[in-house]
Amino acid sequence: MKFSLFGWGKKDKTKRQIIVNAEALETRVAVLEDGRLEEYQVEHPTEDRIVGSVFKGKIQNLEHDLQAAFVDIGLKKNAFLHYWDMIPDDDELLDVDEDQPKRKTSRRKRYTNEDIEKRFPTGSEIVVQVTKGPIGTKGPRVTAGISIPGRYLVMMPGAKLKGVSRKIEDGAERARLKKLLNRLPVPEGLGLIIRTAALSCSKRSVVRDLKGLLYVWEAMQQATLHQTGPCCVYAEPDLVERVVRDWLTEDVDRIVIDSREKFERIKEMASRISRRVKSRVQFYDGAMPVFEHYEVERQLDEAMRRKVPLKSGGCIVLDETEALIAIDVNTGRHKGSGSQEDVILQVNTEAVEEVARQLRLRNIGGIVVVDLIDMRSRKHQTAVYRAMKNALRRDRARTNVLQISDLGILEMTRQRAEAGILSSMFVDCPYCQGHGSIRSPLSMSVEIQRKIAAVLRKHSTNGREQHALQIVVHPRVLQRLRTEDEQFLVELEKRLAGRLSFRSDPSRHVEYFAIMDGQSGEVFYATPEHA
Repeated sequence: MKFSLFGWGKKDKTKRQIIVNAEALETRVAVLEDGRLEEYQVEHPTEDRIVGSVFKGKIQNLEHDLQAAFVDIGLKKNAFLHYWDMIPDDDELLDVDEDQPKRKTSRRKRYTNEDIEKRFPTGSEIVVQVTKGPIGTKGPRVTAGISIPGRYLVMMPGAKLKGVSRKIEDGAERARLKKLLNRLPVPEGLGLIIRTAALSCSKRSVVRDLKGLLYVWEAMQQATLHQTGPCCVYAEPDLVERVVRDWLTEDVDRIVIDSREKFERIKEMASRISRRVKSRVQFYDGAMPVFEHYEVERQLDEAMRRKVPLKSGGCIVLDETEALIAIDVNTGRHKGSGSQEDVILQVNTEAVEEVARQLRLRNIGGIVVVDLIDMRSRKHQTAVYRAMKNALRRDRARTNVLQISDLGILEMTRQRAEAGILSSMFVDCPYCQGHGSIRSPLSMSVEIQRKIAAVLRKHSTNGREQHALQIVVHPRVLQRLRTEDEQFLVELEKRLAGRLSFRSDPSRHVEYFAIMDGQSGEVFYATPEHA
């Protein structure tokens, strides 16, 4: 059985390339399959990446109602630690690097509040690993079940488990790797799992990887013993090193990088794997930026839009909230042949495959709801469900998909370890405050007339003298006032004994307006400025 990093059982000759764009303030990595963007990661060297890092922290308080502890690990916000993650067991560590842990239903009731208080009193120290970074207003999530991935092995301090990833299905290969694992010189108190990347690798390579992990473990022990918490005892490698560790496999045709310094670094790390892998590392010094040369920039721009087109002419529309992603599937300009049901099946199948790709590219997760085009046939519903399951097999994040509901809704969850790509690239619009819309000229006209009436009533004179007001508005709003609402303003002047004059200010936000005294310039009212 042929193993592929991006799918199981693939026998095609797909051309796979890793493109690395390394700049001073940003490192970007894209994986292309036959020129199509399938994976994307970005990291800013100036920002700390804590997911995967190990900290020596102090328990600040225990919240029995939440069944969780809050741990100070040296960040602005305390880390969140579930009680059942404070004393992890071996059963849930198998395939911790690649598969969703299979938790026992009784785990959460195993330790009482009194047990936790005795073992982890407030102020005590605990070593934890970050599993989910800070997102929005929430602090990081941590666990005491530590796992340090290497190239071929995952080391788990404090565990007794030794096993082979369940994703390696070939019986003969599993037996070979188990035999190899049993012969490794593993210190007591360290668990090991052989990763899928170890498929067909030599014993020498696995031993070399184990030595590297043991060196990391020794450094972690020294830091834990001699440093005072809260402190970091192990930092997850940067993106360049993770590319070699996790992505540079035998099915990658080449890796292209545009930084001489990082090219030499990747080449040196690749040489530890094999000469054949080292030969695939190439330096790019072309005139065009590397992402433009391989058309990654164009694909990124298309993929990150709210409305994403499908090959057949249909489209999906993605809307993201803090905890939920809503995705709508539309036929659009689909020109497929055949019956209506066949057309709907084709669009829905393309849609779920694109949804799986978008979740990976944008690195978004939580609860995902996909509103599919209604399908009457249960057979077609099952086919679309299976297409989604197959498309998600290449996703490194843990996912769980439910059958399509009677309303035509496909529901799923995706593990969210870090903030999404878009949240790191964009900030809320200072004009609409992230709503994506602004008030219409009609709505602004109504609001302005309402405020003018209030100001005139408050500042009107007892005599017959008219009160002069000057109103500053955006040109778009002024156009509405002049062409469609002039008669209403004239009647307002007569009714409240006012004299109104308007001035446009194109530098202001469209929702901004100010009402001032026409003589002294005193500001009676002004909307809050957005910029």
